[in-house]
Amino acid sequence: MTLKTEHFVLNLGPLHPSTHGVFRLRATLDGEVIVDIEPVIGYLHRGIEKLAEGCTYKQNIPFTDRLDYLASMSNNLPYVMAVEKLAEINVPERAEYLRVIMVELQRIVSHIIAVGTFVQDLGAFGTPLLYMFREREKILDLFEMVCGQRLTYNYMRFGGVSHDIPDEFLPALAKFVDRMPGFIDEYDQLLAENEILLARTKGVGILPKDLAINISASGPVLRASGVKWDIRKADPYSVYDRFEFDIPTGSISDAYDRYRVRIEEMRQCVRILRQAMEQLPKGKVLTEVPLKLRPPAGEVYAHIEAPKGELGFYLVSDNSDKPYRFHVRAPSLINLTALRQMLIGWKLADAIIVFGSIDICLGEVDR
Repeated sequence: MTLKTEHFVLNLGPLHPSTHGVFRLRATLDGEVIVDIEPVIGYLHRGIEKLAEGCTYKQNIPFTDRLDYLASMSNNLPYVMAVEKLAEINVPERAEYLRVIMVELQRIVSHIIAVGTFVQDLGAFGTPLLYMFREREKILDLFEMVCGQRLTYNYMRFGGVSHDIPDEFLPALAKFVDRMPGFIDEYDQLLAENEILLARTKGVGILPKDLAINISASGPVLRASGVKWDIRKADPYSVYDRFEFDIPTGSISDAYDRYRVRIEEMRQCVRILRQAMEQLPKGKVLTEVPLKLRPPAGEVYAHIEAPKGELGFYLVSDNSDKPYRFHVRAPSLINLTALRQMLIGWKLADAIIVFGSIDICLGEVDR
């Protein structure tokens, strides 16, 4: 006679410390083995898309900061690009370079948090996360120098950026860029061959290449599955076509590959920052735009390669000073749709690791 255990449902969240936000996971278990999962979202829903349709185009810029609050600079960019495309607004060359510098610094910040909290999910609370927060603080100092804020920046404007960088910014950035490769090497010394990290992540939470493409995954999650797709190369925007950089990819499509891709992307960010600093032209940083902008009637979509993947804004104008339709294509929500296939058959202890390797932000999942 074969004994069978009775399946039971376990709720993780919505306040579980490892869920990276207000997220709930209903897991159906056979002992410790996951046989089914149901992600439950909506606890952070704020109705930003509907709210934005009642505000002017300019008033909506700060709302974008609150989507992925760990990558606020990156959120500003595709929204202002969409409005600029809709209203045919030109952006000064210097402003384009400043935008690239800010979003590449923001990519490093986002990946630092992603890797640090991922390692924390493995049980390593101390050294790696604190090392990474050390570099995060240096970048936040740069952001504070530029716009006075350290989390939600509201720096981008239609036609450029709100104001130029102060004199002390470039020397401080140059110092950071010179030292950052050494810091990334430190991360590798701590983590790359760590026995616990290898045992817990190698071959765990595999996302096959075909499935990653079919669910429209993007960012490090897609590239870790072996797909060499980066919007900065595939559909260049701003001045990215002027920079040389590589697209790191994985081969096994597991949690380890997703961690490695983010580490290697930070190295590429440093390459882009060096080139942007060398090429940075002089000139104005903002094109004059009416306070109550009224773009011509029409629709537009603009997207960028945000730290977590493709972040896009779809806008419909009816020639008023407010968008008739405002919709966000959030990478975290799309990437999360593969979680069920990645978890079934694994142990409950693996669930937090696989979930953490996706790197989501509930602010843009729920909106």
